[in-house]
Amino acid sequence: MKKQNVFAGYLIIGMGIYFLLRQLNIPYFAYFYSWPTILIIIGAAFLLHSFISKDYSNVIPGTIIFGLGVHFHGKDHYPFWIDHWAIYPLIVGLAFLLKYTKTKSGLLPTILLLGLAGFGLFSTSNPGWFSFLYTIINWIEQFWPAVLIVLGIYLLKKR
Repeated sequence: MKKQNVFAGYLIIGMGIYFLLRQLNIPYFAYFYSWPTILIIIGAAFLLHSFISKDYSNVIPGTIIFGLGVHFHGKDHYPFWIDHWAIYPLIVGLAFLLKYTKTKSGLLPTILLLGLAGFGLFSTSNPGWFSFLYTIINWIEQFWPAVLIVLGIYLLKKR
């Protein structure tokens, strides 16, 4: 069976379950009728496909998409959820860590990203020179759709 068909199967099953639960309108699942749930389903399909096929090339995008879905869902529904810029390098760092556990490659980005996230989340007072990071994060938050478009064009032209 082709790998893309297997991934598409996982994705379609996940989306089918999502829309079936939405159509049944079960009150317990009302919090999950949102766009972050779709991100969680897409990320879970990537991860499921990666682990079952033992092809770990999609572990990083799957973990990032899944993590972003969980983060946005948590931010919208739980008052204790942390909404801080350091969550994003934490998600990417966890993606690299998960890939490292399977392939034994990518330890340096894992350590750097998790260190940056830990510094951002647990530091009570950041040094003055660290304010440039807040400027960059504010810029990315404002222009992230354009950044995604440029990144997509770059990836298309790279091949």
